[in-house]
Amino acid sequence: MNFTNFDFDQLFSMSDDSNPLMMLIWILPIILFVFYGQQIQLFVTSREIKKGIEKLNSFREESKNELIDYLQKNLKIQNDSLKKIDRFLDYFTIMPVDMDPNGIVDKVQHTVRSREDYTRDHVKAMSPGISDLELTKVQTLLEIASSLQMIYKIINHMFLTAKKQNNYPLILPLQMILPFIMEQAEAMKDAIPAFKSGQPVGDGIGPMVVGKMMLEHKKENIAFQTSLTKIDFEGRKLFLLKAEGPGSTVGRPADALEAIISENKLDAIIMIDAALKMEGEDSAITAQGFGAAIGGIGIERFQIEAIATSKKIPIFSIVVKQSIKEAITLMTKEIADTAEDVRGQVFEMIRENTTSGQSVLIIGVGNTAGVPQ
Repeated sequence: MNFTNFDFDQLFSMSDDSNPLMMLIWILPIILFVFYGQQIQLFVTSREIKKGIEKLNSFREESKNELIDYLQKNLKIQNDSLKKIDRFLDYFTIMPVDMDPNGIVDKVQHTVRSREDYTRDHVKAMSPGISDLELTKVQTLLEIASSLQMIYKIINHMFLTAKKQNNYPLILPLQMILPFIMEQAEAMKDAIPAFKSGQPVGDGIGPMVVGKMMLEHKKENIAFQTSLTKIDFEGRKLFLLKAEGPGSTVGRPADALEAIISENKLDAIIMIDAALKMEGEDSAITAQGFGAAIGGIGIERFQIEAIATSKKIPIFSIVVKQSIKEAITLMTKEIADTAEDVRGQVFEMIRENTTSGQSVLIIGVGNTAGVPQ
């Protein structure tokens, strides 16, 4: 047979007398995909996921190096103490048994706060003269590095398990959730410079609004890392509450509410917070609603709702929409510019829902890094 002189028109024709070689060209791929389709898909998908895992690994290393660099330059921590960092990054939290849900919130609160206290005490041990402001920065950087390390380990475990079993359906869920995980991981990595320099982040819009209302008024510490100011507004008594800035903390608003309600009667609660926008929504738009606008694992929200329910206090909320990246990275000008508008909405909400002589608690929810009061 002469393989040097092909008639391509005949080779790719679909007539009844088709060349046998053309039949092989069509049949072989079909046979290949029937018997080896999953393996081919697994190979292609694995390459895409592996690129994402390599990025996660670089995010993990970068966050760790940023933390160590900050400790060495700003707190003069020696290498002997820095060896503890690896141990901190691998710390895990085992949530309480929830087969019987009775009392589960108190158990979770105890577990989470015990971990926070442990981390705080050990950071102080590494640098005995550390200020409260620097301590909150280190805690936040440590939390970011720890979270990125855990994300990398979980995703890498899922990937290696699927490859080990040569199981394409097992890798499909990972392929679907990876873009969302990468978005969150990249946001955490990009948040490091803002927290290192003590600048406001998008999540701090609530504390910023309330912090401006607290300026030039007397403040008191009402709960751990939480500030309170009392002012008068058109015959009403306002309790202004936010985490104690400019440190990187969210405070304990639920504990503060408990202390306030023990001595005062509240007629309304207004909460101001950041909220994740939906795809297609513009950033820095505001929305009003009902209920406790506060994130986290649910402890603070549960306590606030329980107190409000027992005392029959209505809870109003105002949120500023933003993406996950905008929420934890340096606050954009568009978000910062909403502060005055939100304050106007707060006063309007007070006029519409309360009367002269009543009391209102206004809570600025969020991380108050770089936001004083």
